[in-house]
Amino acid sequence: MEEKDKIKSFRDLDVWRLAMEIVGDIYKFTKAFPKEEVYGLISQMRRAAVSIASNIAEGFNRYHNKEYKQFLYIALGSCAELETQIEVSLLLGYITQDLRDKTIEKLDHESRMLKNLIKRLSA
Repeated sequence: MEEKDKIKSFRDLDVWRLAMEIVGDIYKFTKAFPKEEVYGLISQMRRAAVSIASNIAEGFNRYHNKEYKQFLYIALGSCAELETQIEVSLLLGYITQDLRDKTIEKLDHESRMLKNLIKRLSA
């Protein structure tokens, strides 16, 4: 039921809903980061998280599947970017191993959902 012609809005997409959940998680836990990271890691992580959901939404509203897929590929790239930033956060001691694991698990799920949607649009 994730296909564009069966859904009225990007808000109906599970992949978009999970992306929004990830945005909320990232905003919550980056609040505890050191203040010197406001223009560094905090900003990058928040931008990458928002980019995932934004590209899913923008792609959904494109007329052609080719364009839609391009936006989904950008969202997929933002997932990888955010995953790297989470690893950096762990390395620097800004987050716990448990928080890293939970967040990476959500990102892995999001990436799989994006790849599946791309495959469906290619069929």
